[in-house]
Amino acid sequence: MVLTFVEICYIIYEINMNGLCDMTDAKNSKLGIFGRRMYETRYLHLLALPGLVYLAIFAYGPMYGVLMAFQNFRSRLGIWGSEWVGFDNFIRFFEHPHFWRLIQNTVIINVYQILFVFPIPIIFALLLNELRGRYFKRTVQTVSYLPNFISMPAIIGMMVMFLSPTDGFINQIVYFFTGNTVHFMAQPEWFRSLYIMSEIWTTMGWSAIIYIAALSGVNPELYESAVIDGARRTQMMRHISVPSIAPTIIILLLLNIGTLMNLGHEKVLLMQNPLTFSTSDVISTFVFRMGLEMLDYSFATAVSVFNSVINIGILVIANTIARKVSDTSLW
Repeated sequence: MVLTFVEICYIIYEINMNGLCDMTDAKNSKLGIFGRRMYETRYLHLLALPGLVYLAIFAYGPMYGVLMAFQNFRSRLGIWGSEWVGFDNFIRFFEHPHFWRLIQNTVIINVYQILFVFPIPIIFALLLNELRGRYFKRTVQTVSYLPNFISMPAIIGMMVMFLSPTDGFINQIVYFFTGNTVHFMAQPEWFRSLYIMSEIWTTMGWSAIIYIAALSGVNPELYESAVIDGARRTQMMRHISVPSIAPTIIILLLLNIGTLMNLGHEKVLLMQNPLTFSTSDVISTFVFRMGLEMLDYSFATAVSVFNSVINIGILVIANTIARKVSDTSLW
């Protein structure tokens, strides 16, 4: 019989730790128990192996590129041949005239997402859970998923068409009531509102899936007992449904807080224009311009590293608070 890689490692481990004749003592030790459990679940580890290999090659392998943040990188010299400049690139970013604008715009949009985008799927899942018509419930759930499958350029194109100051139906309504039109896509004060509203529309149904799955695992006897006690639906939602999915909510909230300084550049780039830079320019779009347009790879890498370090710090703080105030945390 051909031994798997995990089985070989387990046998080598047992031999090195205790010898061929001392297998019983090894099983009684903590490391022996760990090794035995690894052996018993070897097929599960083999199933996870392709994913681990993928992450190792495409996620962790390229991380040596962060060295460019501490260099004056030149493509012809490569990473190992470029000049080392220490923290000069970080100092350049801190002294950049747009530093505080980038930080402010990124944080404000992400805070808006936590305050407005994050709770909507929870509310939607709770309301959907109260529907008793099976077919109607499935229809609503399916329709709510659809915007998630529309490509981002198509969504922005729809926004441009709907909000057009000449023939967009939104401006037609505005003109009917006010006699004026508003160029929504060209006014900085409207950028964040449009970003958040479009984000709610595209992510509400898809993000609610995990909460719907969590609600499906709630014991039905809890609701039956509440009905017998005379509880109303709102009371059952408050005292049964919400506490049941609270761990899921806390975990996802922590993950969202952990990306407080991270905002994808794709949607922002499609929505922004020079007129809205004061509210739409965020760290990710700045990195895009510096790295791919200005070809200043070292500076762009330093900004990304700074962003990642801040996100890690925020996540650690948020997880510590969650662990102290509740029984749920990431670690």
